[in-house]
Amino acid sequence: MSDAGDFDDYLKTLGRLTSHVDPTASTPEAERITAATGSLGELLDTDVAGLAAWVRDHPADVPVLGLAVGLSQEKLKNVLRDHFGTTGWHGVARTQPVDLVTWLDTEFDLVRTLRTQLERTYTFADILVARAGSRVTATRAGASGRRIEDEIESIAQDLGLDYTTRSRFTGRNGRTAPADLIIGDPDTADIVVAAKGFDSTGSKLTDAVREIEEMAEVRLPRQLVLAVIDGIGWKSRQADLRRIHQLWDDRQIDGMYTLVSLDRFRDDVREFATLRRLI
Repeated sequence: MSDAGDFDDYLKTLGRLTSHVDPTASTPEAERITAATGSLGELLDTDVAGLAAWVRDHPADVPVLGLAVGLSQEKLKNVLRDHFGTTGWHGVARTQPVDLVTWLDTEFDLVRTLRTQLERTYTFADILVARAGSRVTATRAGASGRRIEDEIESIAQDLGLDYTTRSRFTGRNGRTAPADLIIGDPDTADIVVAAKGFDSTGSKLTDAVREIEEMAEVRLPRQLVLAVIDGIGWKSRQADLRRIHQLWDDRQIDGMYTLVSLDRFRDDVREFATLRRLI
């Protein structure tokens, strides 16, 4: 394994994980919402009976009613589970359309809220306010969060290694720690890897640091601990990134990489796996 380099040099290798998304460009999700709201606008009356018939005929579009009352898909799933015992709005819409709409109206004032929004004329300011909290055009951002995990998993596959993703491995004194890639049996892991990519900043970055510190704390001397970290979000949380780099400098972890240095990651994993006769 190579020695820890200069922190500032590492910082310069961080890159953007997500591409810019044109907020005016259409997406499949945006098109589905557009079609759903179009059919809602064609209803003769947006009362409970009319909306119940609509959800029965358009079960896949129930999340649009959720958005109308401020419920994201995740929040909609949570409240459905609490009231109907399931997160599947398709089934509820088909079998209990009246109950579904009545509940949405009772709990979230669906009918009045929907009528108000359908009849309102919106300004450019309204569009920007909605966009500030909207995730309709951000589907690629969510997918990119798994980019590093996918890259390192692909390397493990190419090298013919047995591995587990997003699990926990056993280390010193039977203690366990989380890892995004575990090579070998998690109970007797040979190589463990943290994959932490963020283009935005927030508490998840601090949580990522804690996970890597936990990996370093429980590792056995025979276990290789690596971290692949990228994304411009870390540039706003340099103190957190320095904590990880210090672990490398103190040899509490064995390597720290970005996407541009994945060739070195591959070489280091191959070298260690060969020494341990894993390949």
